[in-house]
Amino acid sequence: MSEWKRLLTKLVSNAEEQFDELAARLRQRLSGSGTVKILPYLGYGTSTMLNVRGRVLEDYGVAVEVDTDGTWHNLLNMYRRLNTNDVADARVLVSFGNYAQEVTTNNLGFFEARLELDQPIHPPAFWQDLHVKLLSPTPSTGVDALARVLIPSSDAQFGIISDLDDTVIQTDVMNVLKMAQNTFLRNARTRLPFAGVAEFYQALHRGTRGLNPIYYVSNSIWNLYDLFIDFFELRNIPLGAFFLIDLGLNEDYFSNLKLGRHKSNTIETLLTTYPRLPFILIGDSGEKDPELYLKTVQQFPGRVPTIYIRDIAGSTRDEQMRDIIAQAAAAGTEMLVVPDTVTAAEHAAAQGYIAHEALPHIRRGMLQDNRPYANSEPLVHLDLNEE
Repeated sequence: MSEWKRLLTKLVSNAEEQFDELAARLRQRLSGSGTVKILPYLGYGTSTMLNVRGRVLEDYGVAVEVDTDGTWHNLLNMYRRLNTNDVADARVLVSFGNYAQEVTTNNLGFFEARLELDQPIHPPAFWQDLHVKLLSPTPSTGVDALARVLIPSSDAQFGIISDLDDTVIQTDVMNVLKMAQNTFLRNARTRLPFAGVAEFYQALHRGTRGLNPIYYVSNSIWNLYDLFIDFFELRNIPLGAFFLIDLGLNEDYFSNLKLGRHKSNTIETLLTTYPRLPFILIGDSGEKDPELYLKTVQQFPGRVPTIYIRDIAGSTRDEQMRDIIAQAAAAGTEMLVVPDTVTAAEHAAAQGYIAHEALPHIRRGMLQDNRPYANSEPLVHLDLNEE
């Protein structure tokens, strides 16, 4: 990063921190703090380790979303998601049985706890529940929440690491205008999945001999977490542990995003945490997923049998992709660039990743998802008279 960009980023970061501090003090002086809540994110773990991330913030009041919500309603909800009042330096207690850890939130209200267990959970539930309690600032009524951690069973055949944008959910990252429209002007009910993705991911999750864990690793921001959860539940896409990024501006933010450090570091953590579990990686050709996944198979030979890359870049990357595919093959990994979900599913069935009986369901799901959404509205123009 050039020196002037580094300086500008540092100035913006400092300004953001000072603004957040002043805003919090002003709210306390004028009317006291709003309703504080704990938002735990779906985490990951093993029979001897539980990792929980979350955030302490004032309730940002996102209204319940329905199919008929208009542009301004969706835009207002997105503004509320982005304009959060974070609670910095809050003390949070995360507990599981006799194990507990106290952590403190950072300047953006985020916390992370890692419980190391002396005795393994036996048998562990696929989703293990933990208790999260706010210790300070002391609320007038107790503030607590239930956190859930994904623990793969010993029967798991493989794990799945998947991108979100333009892999699971249609975002159009390659087109700035369409990306903004999808992100800001649609909601969990009107955003669209890639055709057949729910049925395909359900088939991968079920596998052929036991439940397989899914980990969603994305450069999307945590502020969109509730939208993703609603979207997954509405579309019947299996939930998994989420690994998103902080929106806060700091000196490393842009360089980390550009270099893909968040994704590569997270994937490395997962493969290290589960050393005996092979992984299938799923991404798209629009950004840097192929390059990042190639580095993974070179760093962890023998751990990634297959990579599925959804082709959204068309012929613009043909030569690059051929070279990446060849390098992946040399490392012992089959990387496929697929035009649609059914193509990936047919390969997965042939490899024994999913049951052959799942293919008709995936084909039907793909046909159904390809139908125009009945209540979707054109997003090219904003209706300034809409209430």
